[in-house]
Order: sequence, then structure tokens, then C-alpha cells
Amino acid sequence: MLPVLNKAHVLKQPQFGVKEAYFSYPEKILQFGTGVLLRGLVDYLVDKANKQGIFEGRIVVVKSTDGPTTEFTSQDNLFTTSIKGVAQGELVNQRIINASVSRVLQSNAEWKEILKTVHQPDLQIIVSNTTEVGIQYVEERIDQAVPASFPGKLLAVLWERYTHFKGASHSGFVIVPTELVVNNGRLLQEIVLKLAAYNELPEAFIKWITADNQFCNSLVDRIVPGKPKDLPTLQEEAGYTDQLWIDAEPFLLWAIEGDERISDRLSFHEADKRMLITPDITPYREQKLRILNGSHTISVPLGFLSGLNTVFECMNNEYMRTFFQSVIKEEIVPTIREICPQAPAFAEDVLDRFANPYIAHKLLSITFQESSKMNARNIKTFVRYYEQQNILPAHMCLGFAAMLLFLRPVKEENGQYLGLRGTEYYTITDDNAAIFAAHWKTGDITEMVEKICADKRLWETDLNLLPGFSDAVTGHLQAMLHEGILIKEL
Repeated sequence: MLPVLNKAHVLKQPQFGVKEAYFSYPEKILQFGTGVLLRGLVDYLVDKANKQGIFEGRIVVVKSTDGPTTEFTSQDNLFTTSIKGVAQGELVNQRIINASVSRVLQSNAEWKEILKTVHQPDLQIIVSNTTEVGIQYVEERIDQAVPASFPGKLLAVLWERYTHFKGASHSGFVIVPTELVVNNGRLLQEIVLKLAAYNELPEAFIKWITADNQFCNSLVDRIVPGKPKDLPTLQEEAGYTDQLWIDAEPFLLWAIEGDERISDRLSFHEADKRMLITPDITPYREQKLRILNGSHTISVPLGFLSGLNTVFECMNNEYMRTFFQSVIKEEIVPTIREICPQAPAFAEDVLDRFANPYIAHKLLSITFQESSKMNARNIKTFVRYYEQQNILPAHMCLGFAAMLLFLRPVKEENGQYLGLRGTEYYTITDDNAAIFAAHWKTGDITEMVEKICADKRLWETDLNLLPGFSDAVTGHLQAMLHEGILIKEL
């Protein structure tokens, strides 16, 4: 019988690098969310800093979902982070015991205890990941029951802090949401202030929110698949059981908009240069959108229709690996190099991430809302590339044509459009599927492509204004229709 991962076990095993002192560090962070992203990114960074003697603080975690927290308490809130993947072309396989979490409190059952945590003067940071849906305005009273929404809970916590410290200056928090929403910090502050007005809270408190609390926009980037499928085998190798075990890729980025005061408060950033505190995170958002997300969107229809099923399979296929490399390095990076000087290095990281053998990122999943993603991630790149080079990005034109073929429905069933790859049907999960279905009824391919390119319901610009674009796409599409998806050089 394997022992359970807990404090007594790790302290007997010096190779884990966990010391008794870590368990007595003061609580400095209130974290809304128990999800794997926060544990694999924020908690990872705090634990790393503690082990370097930099931060010396722990995290109180709020669990918003119902149910017990015994999976945490039974392990003294310890958990394993297994970092597996490719970094700088080399395989990485590293295992860490994270000792950053002090307590996990369930928001409904232990709300009073959660409010009491903010009586601690050392607790000065709030982080969250409640999904994009979590940062929304819900009109509710915060004094009648446990608030349902995250902004409601946050407002109640701020009110508790304000009243306990009697509105003292510099008693506020640095608040860093990590939800994948543009300007997430600014949006969260706007909602909290609106909710404070609805609750008719004093003007002095509202001024304290804006003057003594810093709501920071942030961008997170790390794939944390969570609990591995082969957990029993891994536990045997490790010599203990851990129901909180998570896998994470080697790459990480946490970019936070802030000044020196934010940097001082978030001192754990000193443990890892990939946690950045900068006046403007726009370049980091732009490079992620264009390079990482954009290359996915432009490439996966071609890979999927050619018979491949995951990004890793694409990177093991000579043609598709070259296609990804050409799209990223030759066609996307040049269009953002001026505003994102670090783009070439990020591009190399992205290619390493795509080659991670431990992550089975399904191509069909990436095609969810393919057309709207194409508009948001790649249309501007087409325009920028033509403006810079006076030619079209050849690989991306092929990718665009493959998208049109991917969105061609061969039949409709129960209100869903189905495409065909070889002899197997796949579901086209795209809000614009009906628009493309109507266009595909056009008899002439050239006319159809021109109409799709001009359709303002789909794109932010008329793509026919790009000289030669519709002709290039038409040529690729006709070749694929007549010859099939051929893995050959352009």
C-alpha cells in the first residue's frame, strides 16, 4: 500500500525539497479557484519563489463549487506538478511537490472564515480564475447571503477588509484576474464599482477601492492538462498516491500590467523571468493571438483533412511540420516583429510546444468556431503581410482554402452540418456554418470564393481588396477538390 502524499511523508524525503518552515509562512494570497491552471501557474510560481527564499508566503484558496475539500486536506494541501514536454528542442520530465497552499475553503460552507482571512495584514494579493463567464455583472446584494458571482464575492471581501481596517490607507489589495478576457483587470474593477453602487455602499469605500486597490490586466499562457491518464503507474514510480497530481507543459507566461509598486507586492515574480510585470501587456497578447492561436487556426483544417488528428501528429509529419514552421516564422512573425520584438523567440517556444508528445491536442477541437477565429486571429495578418511584402502569404492562402473545404457541408442532420473526411463524417461546430453552406450551393467555385471573401458577416474587411487573394484561394481549393489533400511542397 502506497503512502498518501502529505506533510509527514515529504518531510522524511529530502529529495522533494519541502522544508518544515514552508508550512509556517504567513498567508499572503487569496486565490479564487482550485482549477489546474491556477495550480500549474500561479501556485507553481509561488512555490518556486518560496523554495528560493524570495516570497515566503502561502495561498488561501477559495473553492467556489459545492462539495467537500477533503481531497486537499487529506494531503495537507500538497500536490504534485509533473512538467513534461519540449523546451529548446530537448525533452523535459520534471516532478515537483508544491507546498504553496495553506488552506482550501469552500465558499458556501465556510464563507465567514473566508471573510476572516482578509483580517490578516500580510494578505495583500488576490488572484482568480473563474473562467471568462466569471467576470460578469450580476445584480445581487452582498449582505444577505453568500454572493453567487465572483465579482459579488470580491466586493464582499473588499468591504470586509475596508471595515476591519477602518478604511486605512494602503490596506488594499493587488488584484490580478487571470481569466482569458481582454483587459480583465479593468473589466473586473468596473463591475465591482457598479455592484458597489447597486449595494449603496459609502462613497468613502468606493474611493478606497479605486485609490488603495490595484486591478491589474494580465495574460496567462500555459497548457495544464491536469490529472494524467496513467496516474496509477506514475504513483507507483513516485512511491505515493496523489489525487491532486497535475501535468503541465514546460512553457509558461504570466504577463501583468503594473508599475514598481505592483512589482514589489508581487515579489515572487523574481523567481522566474517568465512572470513579467510591465506597463503594457499588449505586445504579449498580440504575439499569442497571432503566432500561437493564429497558426493553429490557419493550419489545422489542412492537417485534419489530410488524415491527421492531433497537433503532435502534425509535428511528426514532415510536410505539416514544415507548414507550421513556414506559417509562423516566414508569414506571421514578420508582421508583428516591430510591435513584438520578442516574437522570434516566442515562435521557437510555440514550435516546441506543438511538438510536445505528452499533450494530445485534437485538431477537430481546435476547429471549434473556425471561421470567427480566422477573422480574429489571421485576417489582419493577411493584410499586414501584403502591405509589407507586396505579395500574399502563400502558406496562409492554402490554409484559408483548406478552411473553406473543411466548412463544406455534405449533409445536415438534426440541425447540424456534417463534413466528410475520406469515409468518415465530422461535425462542423461553427456559428457561421449556415452561411458557408449557402455559399457552397453556388455552382461556380471562383464565384463562391469571391462571395465568401466579400461577406462582411464573416470578415472585418472585403478580402477581394487584397490583390490576387481570391484567385490564390480558388486555385488551392480547386486543386484540393480535384486531387484531394496532397501533402506536397508548395
